[in-house]
Amino acid sequence: MAEGWDRARRSISRAARATAGAGRGTFRAGRTAAKKTAHAGGAAARGTARAGRGVGRATRRLTHAQGAGRTGLGRLIELTAAHSAGDALVTVALAGTLLFGLPVDQARGQVALYLLITMVPFTVLAPFVGPVLDRFRSGRRYIMAGTLLARGLLCWGMAAAIGPSDGLTLFPAALAVLVLSKAYNVSRAATMPSVLPADIGLVTANARVALFALVSAGVAAPVAAGLTAWLGADWVLRGTMVIFIAAGVGAVRLPRHVDAPDLEEAEEGEPGEARPRWRTLLSIGPVVGEAMRANAALRVLSGFLVFFLLFLVKDGHLRGNGLPQEVLIAILAGGAGAGGLLGAVVASWVRGRPPQVIVLSALGLATVTAAASAFFFSLWTAVVVALVAGFAQEVGKLALDAVVQREIGEEVRSSTFGVVEALLQIAWVAGGLAGLLLSLAPGRSAGPIGLAIVAAALVAALAWVLTTRRRRLRARPRPVPHAPARHAPPKHTPPEHAPPPEPEAWTDTADVRPAGPEPYADGPRPGGTKPLTNPHG
Repeated sequence: MAEGWDRARRSISRAARATAGAGRGTFRAGRTAAKKTAHAGGAAARGTARAGRGVGRATRRLTHAQGAGRTGLGRLIELTAAHSAGDALVTVALAGTLLFGLPVDQARGQVALYLLITMVPFTVLAPFVGPVLDRFRSGRRYIMAGTLLARGLLCWGMAAAIGPSDGLTLFPAALAVLVLSKAYNVSRAATMPSVLPADIGLVTANARVALFALVSAGVAAPVAAGLTAWLGADWVLRGTMVIFIAAGVGAVRLPRHVDAPDLEEAEEGEPGEARPRWRTLLSIGPVVGEAMRANAALRVLSGFLVFFLLFLVKDGHLRGNGLPQEVLIAILAGGAGAGGLLGAVVASWVRGRPPQVIVLSALGLATVTAAASAFFFSLWTAVVVALVAGFAQEVGKLALDAVVQREIGEEVRSSTFGVVEALLQIAWVAGGLAGLLLSLAPGRSAGPIGLAIVAAALVAALAWVLTTRRRRLRARPRPVPHAPARHAPPKHTPPEHAPPPEPEAWTDTADVRPAGPEPYADGPRPGGTKPLTNPHG
């Protein structure tokens, strides 16, 4: 019996020692695994940080290429990229509250209400925004910073209004964000000639800014969609507030010559001469008016396609081999986004082409594509017309910006951009409302009918622009050089003391000059000999 107890005690002791050894081994294995996991995590974090620094350095090299870092264009490109990313986050966060998840009829009403709310303030505020920005052009950095910081605060307010669905707060705040975004675009476009390097043209510089803006918005949009599904739209808006505030700080750090007015312009003009500080649709000049009418037609097409194709998908009139509606909408949106990106890339390569010709070519391409899509309507022709519309809109807008920056003087440039942005916004809203109405056509014939109507409108717009351009070019007088001197110098005058040849004279009026880019479209420029762009360009 005693021997049995001894054997049992020894067995228990051996089992205890084995258990203790196993525990020590498990602890050592866990400690080793934790060390390896921490080491792997640290290595992954360091690799991610190195990759991020590499991407940042590569991006900085691209934005600061060809002297853009010295003039401030590189910083302006980075600031605009952050601005576009913030706008994309706001758009995706608000899309669910305005459209998705509602019945089709209610969604149409919500969209129509939103379009009207966005159009009415522009018709009221557009005549005032531009002159205010022109009056304070010596503080453009702070104007851009103010628009960004104000949008950050509005995002915080909208985040609080999304939960209880407070429409009285949400809609005015969304409208204010839109107006401030346009105000930033006006200030940025008016600033472009002051940061233009010598080796970059206006169309190329505008295209470079637009390219980085589109890339940042394209990256931010899917991220915002994922975060909205995971955390909710309110947290996405709170994160957007941080982006806007950081961008506002970056706007203040832009170079000082962005603020400084041209000293030659400050000294120009006769004493007591009133300078124009007001721009209307009738006083922007024939060249700018021609480019603006073509871009308005392109904006009508863009707004029409956005809502027309969207509601065709939601109504089931546009199908694609059993694909769900979300996938079809993503395909169409991807086509439009790819077209805009392609337009920015192509515009950055275009050199030596007149901006007016670029605008007309974009409108002609969009017209032909819309007409062909009306005859061969399907999902893939809809994707093609969305891609071409995005391409034409981007190229046309970049060329229009270059026309305004070249033709309009510094003292009224912001006013002109304010008028241009207002008209283009109204044209986009009008196209969107037309798309909502034409999507109500019964059956699968809604697609061909709607595209045929918008194609006919584009044909009329193209004919109008071409007619006015031809009339303007025919009415433009030719420069008349001075006749040669009647009396030759005396024969005894040594050659080295002979008077220099008399230069050709040109009349200081609109559309008349011997060489160089076209002068101001709205009349004689002050001073007569001042270059059209800054000394950098």
